Amino acid sequence: MSCSSVSSEQPTLELSSVVVNGFTIDQSEIAQEVQNHPADSIDDAVSDATKALVIKCLLTQKAAELGVEAADEEQAISDLLHQQAYAPEATEEECQRYFTANQEQFTSSPLVEVSHILLAAAPDDLKARMELKQVALELIAKLHNNPSQFAELAMQHSACPSKEVAGSLGQLSRGQTVPEFEKVVFALDAGLADHPVESRYGFHVVQVHRRIDGKPLEYEMNADRIRQYLNERTQRKAISQYIQVLMSEAVIDGFDPLQDVSPLMQ
Repeated sequence: MSCSSVSSEQPTLELSSVVVNGFTIDQSEIAQEVQNHPADSIDDAVSDATKALVIKCLLTQKAAELGVEAADEEQAISDLLHQQAYAPEATEEECQRYFTANQEQFTSSPLVEVSHILLAAAPDDLKARMELKQVALELIAKLHNNPSQFAELAMQHSACPSKEVAGSLGQLSRGQTVPEFEKVVFALDAGLADHPVESRYGFHVVQVHRRIDGKPLEYEMNADRIRQYLNERTQRKAISQYIQVLMSEAVIDGFDPLQDVSPLMQ
């Protein structure tokens, strides 16, 4: 984007041009940028698109002012941020401190051996889902009385191919099933779940045969990942602060880029 460029396309929204330090961002540019900023409302999308163009314009202007030479505009902005938004790399002490404070993040995945009976219904078929939840409760009651019936009931009722192997899903680790199913199942103790587990596919009668909790991982196994994460977080903060300074120093007509500043900009 050139700060003073004007697209030949006509805007599809009622928009106003924005002037950044004397350079115009035409409303047609904003209309084109809106498609890159999905949001809950069109006003939010327009605001996000406008802010993105204002920031890009400010960075382009600053790169030109400081004589940052590059093959193209994007590279010039990248070189500018590398020079002006310097962030020191995380120290070994900082990495170890982060590891100690967040050890729950650094464990091997727990494992659960699970069987289920899937009573399938579409997510938007509320009537069917209510009926199938009741069926699931009835199956759970039967299984409490006679646990050996699980394979038979899976063959009769389950809509999952696993019914051919007594409903067995085998041994699961995190990330192998949909999140709403995983969240509940990995919190269950061994045995028959007292309540149906709801997912986008319907209701599941679940039996946990065995669970193996995740084991803590050594710092050395995660040091590089922690260092990369901390460096990227610090760099994002430095860039956000630099952009906020540019916005506060700029003369901008038609838009206030500092309204509702994101936490990233703090």
